[in-house]
Amino acid sequence: MEEKSSVIVEVEVGLKKGVLDPQAKAIAQALGSLGFASVRDVVLSKKFSLDFGEQDSEKSLLEAKEIAEELLTNMVIENYSITLKDS
Repeated sequence: MEEKSSVIVEVEVGLKKGVLDPQAKAIAQALGSLGFASVRDVVLSKKFSLDFGEQDSEKSLLEAKEIAEELLTNMVIENYSITLKDS
């Protein structure tokens, strides 16, 4: 029996440039104190993987954009990117 493929969309959310991120700053400082001096900066982000089942890829991407803007992202301080993954 042939297994049907799913449409998987990943949404990555992170702070906009210039927005203070104390957690990333603390990690960067800890890396420096542990001897990892070559690390210049740390950027944290969240990744959400959305499985749309057998739905059309284009429709899934449009829904993922709507989900990102309405629920997953604080548009005032965060940016997001969307990637269609192979399933």
